[in-house]
This record gives sequence, structure tokens and C-alpha cells, in this order.
Amino acid sequence: MSDPKRDPEDELAGTEQPFVAHLMELRDRLIKSVVAIAVVTGALALYPGPGALYDLLAAPLIAHLPQGATLIATSVISPFMVPLKIMLMAAFMIALPVVLYQVWAFVAPGLYSHEKKMVLPLVVSSTILFLMGVAFCYFFVFGKVFTFIQNFAPKSITAAPDIEAYLSFVLTMFLAFGMAFEVPIAVVVLARVGVVSVQQLKSFRGYFIVLAFVVAAIVTPPDVVSQLALAIPMCLLYEAGIWATQLFVRGKDEEGEEEKPGSEVAKS
Repeated sequence: MSDPKRDPEDELAGTEQPFVAHLMELRDRLIKSVVAIAVVTGALALYPGPGALYDLLAAPLIAHLPQGATLIATSVISPFMVPLKIMLMAAFMIALPVVLYQVWAFVAPGLYSHEKKMVLPLVVSSTILFLMGVAFCYFFVFGKVFTFIQNFAPKSITAAPDIEAYLSFVLTMFLAFGMAFEVPIAVVVLARVGVVSVQQLKSFRGYFIVLAFVVAAIVTPPDVVSQLALAIPMCLLYEAGIWATQLFVRGKDEEGEEEKPGSEVAKS
């Protein structure tokens, strides 16, 4: 007879499904995600509408352009396609909780209970941090960057940005700041799976500061304002990740210490 302490029963035993069943469930989850995005897109199309969404996105730039200056469209279909892309982007961000829930519902049956306890908080926190990065970029960084650019530009130049170029700039900045705000999640995950220790994270602090400024110089426009606005939060979030890691690792170590007496009995 096998020792239950030595050979614990696999909690996932008997839950296997045929490959076709997995494909059908994946299809259903994708359909639900697409439907959620489509419903939000339809709602945004009715109110406030694609044009109003673009005006909202362009507001930080318009506020810092010279009086009477506007954005221009160099392509015939740009006035239609650009607001449509923005509406789809906004719909995806609003429907993101539903999409992430479908992802979670698809992978959850194949996870152990301790993995579920770790994955679900990480999914929720990473979503919140990404949206916080986007909001920080829109409400704070854009105003500082556009003010700096307009003050630096010669008075003889009349700014008339292209709407497609502005959309590309906005998406790049949103992605850069959204990913930068994921630094604490990456730090916690690396420490939780045992790749690095808290002491190693602390000793890497100086290298990360240099890395943050290098990344900021690459992914942001070549102005000191946007680079500082990205690099400084990354450094602060790295410190927040170390602090969070100390809490998680401490809890993990305490759990390991509680399991040691039982493991010694099993070995005897």
C-alpha cells in the first residue's frame, strides 16, 4: 500500500479531456470574448461615437498646439479608419476584464489549487497596473511632452500633425507605459518561481536603473521629459516589486517551514 504522504493523490487526476473538447471550449471562449468586444464597440459607436473618441484622444495635443492649428489627414480614408481603430482599441480595453475572465476560465481546470491562488491575483493586478500606466501616460505624460515640444520648436514652424502619425505615437506610448507598470509583476513572478532572490534583486538595483533609462531612451520620443517620465516610474515600481516580493517570499518560506515536519515524518 502506498503511503499517502509519500505519494499524494493528484488533484487533477481524472479531469483530462479529449483534444477536440479543448478545441471546442477554446472556440466558445473566443466567441464570448469577440461578442463582448463587439457589444462594447456597438455601444461606443452609438455614444459617444468614433469621432468623439478621437477628439478625446487628441485633446492633450490640441490643447498645446498654436491657436487655430489642427491635425491633418494625408490619406483619403484616414478620417474614417483612424477613428475606427481608436474605437476598437477603446472597446478592447473596456472589455478586457471579460476577455481575461474567458482566458482564466479556459486554463483554470488544468491548474493546481496553489497555481490558481497565484495566477488569478497576478492576472487582476497586471490588468490594473497596465490600465494605470495608460492613464498615467494620458493624463500626465502627454501634457508635459507636448508642452516641452512646443516650447522647443522654432516660432517659424506651424505644427500640423498627421492623425495616423499621432495614432501610432499614442499606441506606442500607451504600450510602453502599460508594460513599464508591469515591472512589479515581473519581479514578483521571478522571485516566486525561484529564478532570483530578494537579495539578488536588491543588488541588481543599480543595473536596473541604467536599464530603465536605456529602455526609456529607446521606446519614447527623443526628448528628456518623456524619457524621465518613463524611467523614474520604472525605478519606483522596481522598488515596489522588491517590497511585494519580500511579503510573498516570506509567506512562501513560512509555508515551507510548516511543511518540513510532515516531510521528515514521510521520509522516516
